[in-house]
Amino acid sequence: MPSKRPRRKFTDEFKNQMVQLYLNGKSKSVILKEYELTPSSLDRWITQHQQSGSFKEKDNRSDAENELIKLRKENEHLKMENDILKQAALILGRK
Repeated sequence: MPSKRPRRKFTDEFKNQMVQLYLNGKSKSVILKEYELTPSSLDRWITQHQQSGSFKEKDNRSDAENELIKLRKENEHLKMENDILKQAALILGRK
């Protein structure tokens, strides 16, 4: 079985250079071969650049996604508070 290639990390500068190559007319297939990139990575970088100009995931989230994340955090906090109150009620009920 062939060994998996280690996951590579790319700087924002490198990602921007790849997007600029594509925007200046270089074909995706040539960029992918030359820099040994995956098609999904290059496509994601191009999309992120067009949407917000940033390659950070948090900058490319929609308002609905941000709201969902906020509500999930709030829900977890409320569950924790509820568990604490249940424990307190059990302790006080025994006395």
